[in-house]
Amino acid sequence: MLPQNFYFTKDHEWVSVDGATATVGITDFAQKQLGDVVFVELPEIGKALAVHQTIGSIESVKAVSEVFSPVSGEVIAVNDGLANAPETVNQDPHGKGWIIRLKMKHPADVQALMRAVEYEKFLEGLSH
Repeated sequence: MLPQNFYFTKDHEWVSVDGATATVGITDFAQKQLGDVVFVELPEIGKALAVHQTIGSIESVKAVSEVFSPVSGEVIAVNDGLANAPETVNQDPHGKGWIIRLKMKHPADVQALMRAVEYEKFLEGLSH
């Protein structure tokens, strides 16, 4: 079951919001599609990101996939633990496998994203 307080994109990123801070990662669906993650490219702290701008990439045994920012803002933290344990993205994609934290430029950006129920319906549409 998806976290109900998260927002989701059609590119399978998630964002959770705490005040003006947004934590971003990829969804469980995305990590399953990728397979075993072997490397996560992280942006520099301080980098400004626009909505749908590339954050970095995730490399798995199957493919390399870009990760996009669901909201605009400045990178204030990256998950350094992924450098030594990229498989955390597979093991806990909605928790310890987070990728970046942003100070949101426009908190209203999340209004354009899907809630958990909408994302689940979106995923159902993909399997048909």
